Amino acid sequence: MIYMDNAATSWPKPEPVYAAVLSCMRKYGANPGRSGHRMAVEAGNILLYTREMLCQLFSIENPFRMIFTMNATESLNLAIKGCVRPGDHVVSTSMEHNSVARPLKELEKWDVATTYVKADSQGRIDPDDIRRAIRSNTRLIVTTHASNVTGTLVPLGEIGKIAREYGILYLVDAAQTAGIIPIDLSQLPVDMMAMPGHKGLLGPQGTGVLYIAPHVTLNQLKEGGTGSQSESLEQPDFLPDRYEAGTMNTPGIAGLGAGINFILRNGQNRLLSRTSRIEKFFLEALLHIPGIKVYGPTKMEERIGVISINIKDFDSTYISNLLDKKYGIAVRGAIHCAPLAHKTIGTLKQGTVRFSPGIFNTLDEVKICIKVLEQLTRL
Repeated sequence: MIYMDNAATSWPKPEPVYAAVLSCMRKYGANPGRSGHRMAVEAGNILLYTREMLCQLFSIENPFRMIFTMNATESLNLAIKGCVRPGDHVVSTSMEHNSVARPLKELEKWDVATTYVKADSQGRIDPDDIRRAIRSNTRLIVTTHASNVTGTLVPLGEIGKIAREYGILYLVDAAQTAGIIPIDLSQLPVDMMAMPGHKGLLGPQGTGVLYIAPHVTLNQLKEGGTGSQSESLEQPDFLPDRYEAGTMNTPGIAGLGAGINFILRNGQNRLLSRTSRIEKFFLEALLHIPGIKVYGPTKMEERIGVISINIKDFDSTYISNLLDKKYGIAVRGAIHCAPLAHKTIGTLKQGTVRFSPGIFNTLDEVKICIKVLEQLTRL
């Protein structure tokens, strides 16, 4: 199997990730923060260790600003629903994943309005369009960092400056970039950033993170046991307990910490340089194959390595199934949970075939994919 579906979840994981999950379950798989015995203490330590790894990767000082969630979707729901109130207005974009669009749709029931700034045909967002969409009651701007369909990067710095100018909160969906592209949250004008643990951060599924800046306070999504202030029926108001009700996924978080440590130990820039070379080779080759349409910017500096294509007028699901069953190439076809983005680039009916290489893919694998796609254009 040639795995080219890292935009959905990274695979395989580094060996230390598997070892960390298994070690946690076998040696100290107790409930963190609920007891004083050594296993519970060790479980609590692994949560702190992973927060500290996140701080090191994203240049943050306070580990308790990194909130653990189940996935990026839960992080986005906490951020959006935790800060928006009835009568507020939100600015977003036409390149968003349903993990942003669906919570915003639900908020319409709360009398919350959303303006979707339209991207161009390559998925690019003009920050001036964001500025023009702001109203007097705009509470939040939320954008992806990079499209999961076209790979197009969004100018976070420029949009964040606009948000600061108007006193508006800025939330970033970093599902396709966290762990892959260097992100310095000490410098970026970003108030909240949602990220999955199972993609670029190389952790297991069932893990996610929400970064909350020091000046931001959110209403929690849920209440319950935290192991702290157990005598009170009120949810604790301090971090991270306020937002982490219930038992944490300690084995998954142990694996997430190992994944982040792998990135730091091997050098994020070095890993990015290697995958970028492969992705650039892949993209440039596809642009020269008649019968293949490539979506998104043609310059790698404007995008990440999420490469969506179509072959003639063939249905994208048909092609993706054929790649799997006949050639052993794992990709994702169809709409990728992003109908707004597909409508923007004109592929809502056909969908796209999405290739997303990861750090363990090789140039030889990419060459095989190119050869197979050339064959499919002759169907």
